[in-house]
Amino acid sequence: MAPPERIVRVLSPGDEPTEPIAPDVQHTPHPSNSPSQHRALFPVRTTDYKLAMILLLLMAVLVLRATATTTSQLASGIASTVVPPVARGQNPQAVILDQNALVAQINPPAGYTLSAKFGKLGPHLLEVGAIDTDAFVQVYRQAGQPLTNTQAAILTNGSETRVVVDSTNAYFLLNFFWAVGLTNQNPILDRLVARYGIGGVSNFASTGGWSLGARQPMELYNRETLLSLSSDQQSRLEAVVSHVFRPCCGNHTAFPDCNHGMAMLGLLELMASQGATIDEMFWAAKYVNAFWFPEQTLEVAIYLKASQNLDFVNADPRSVVGEQFFSARGFKQIHQWLAANKLLPQALGGRQSCGVQ
Repeated sequence: MAPPERIVRVLSPGDEPTEPIAPDVQHTPHPSNSPSQHRALFPVRTTDYKLAMILLLLMAVLVLRATATTTSQLASGIASTVVPPVARGQNPQAVILDQNALVAQINPPAGYTLSAKFGKLGPHLLEVGAIDTDAFVQVYRQAGQPLTNTQAAILTNGSETRVVVDSTNAYFLLNFFWAVGLTNQNPILDRLVARYGIGGVSNFASTGGWSLGARQPMELYNRETLLSLSSDQQSRLEAVVSHVFRPCCGNHTAFPDCNHGMAMLGLLELMASQGATIDEMFWAAKYVNAFWFPEQTLEVAIYLKASQNLDFVNADPRSVVGEQFFSARGFKQIHQWLAANKLLPQALGGRQSCGVQ
């Protein structure tokens, strides 16, 4: 008998949860055991007949229990590949996913506050020619998102406030930290040149695509000490960057061949230089990625809720930004699973290009 099918659907704005109708359950009758049959099997005295009846009844009970257990396990195994375990108090036939609530989890309205401060990083970028002020201001004006007074001050004067990423400044931080990752000296960038050569590195989207500097990209690449890291801080940085992936090109942050990778490297370098722990850097990567890739992160959040009944806010950041979920291949598998189960969300939009926008 096929197990009852569970239902999972995304609740869009305006929808109301409905109580699904449980599928009909059909019971297969078990063969009866008539006394005549038992007498044929046991043509002996009355006491032996009674004993045989008791034994048959016990055997029937054991068979029924074994069958019920096997059926239950089979149904559970099938259901676990399609729908999540249902939390206590929820309808066992359905899990309703509120897209608005999930969006608020991945992109909290108040943003996510990092442990690091900007300091004088903005003025240093201008001083070494990593950012050309006019070009930087112009690209945001053309995009219809002119720099706010706060963002302009971070760039020109610096700031002792902690870095906060939210929906209003994620685009600003992407290009700001792209310049940091590209320009700051770090052994991670040395290893890229050793492996691919200057010519190979210069063809990366994260190098050749940088057009907001006062100098050519490869004149900036790995040239300036914007952030100094101790050996311990570098070790913590490297313990993180190889495990923070991005779905645009599938690579981790130790291979920053696109703007998102280079920007994440710069951001994590800033955090490491100010003493951030490995856990703090992973949590920051989880939410910064969520603001830079809101559509992909929303699908990950739906997958976690539907397959594990796990809220995004409680998900281990190492898993969320790791290869299984946030590499190009890992995310593709999640997307296909959601499509197969009719759980794809409404599009959020947003900027996710790997170049200056």
